[in-house]
Amino acid sequence: MDRRYFFHTLGAGAAALHTPLRAQAFESTAWPRGLPTPTIDALDLQGRRVTLADFRGRALVLNFWASWCEPCRAEMPTLQQLPAVFGEDRLAVAGVNFKESPQRIARFVQPAGFTLPVWLDPRGEVARAWGVNVFPSTVLIDRTGRARQRIRGEVDWSGTVALGWIDRLLSA
Repeated sequence: MDRRYFFHTLGAGAAALHTPLRAQAFESTAWPRGLPTPTIDALDLQGRRVTLADFRGRALVLNFWASWCEPCRAEMPTLQQLPAVFGEDRLAVAGVNFKESPQRIARFVQPAGFTLPVWLDPRGEVARAWGVNVFPSTVLIDRTGRARQRIRGEVDWSGTVALGWIDRLLSA
């Protein structure tokens, strides 16, 4: 047997074995019925105040993350591409950073080339209000500002499952 063919086949088999594990890396649930959507009143990295009302008319993918969280860092490249895929006039993405200083956040996002807006949660109050205790966690918010879905864990936002969530969010 040709060695290249063997290693190619071995690599494809290993990838197939890992695919179901990656698909299990997150838990998706509907936002609990009767639970109101929490508010957000935070600062971004530039010191500007942001609220959910700033995004009325556009769906919002709200991601809770920290630079020490490896799964958070792994999903950011596909997460930040969503507005370009679905249209910035229809969809926004923002990251709420958990308990890190603006300097530490900047040291992480700038060299990595991440451009999604980052909101500060220096005491963890925003994460607590949203029931976040797993990182990364993401909440999908419809155009009216209502939370629709919560995802806990790392997601490939370019995958068919995640793109389906966004399609449903935009049609809600």
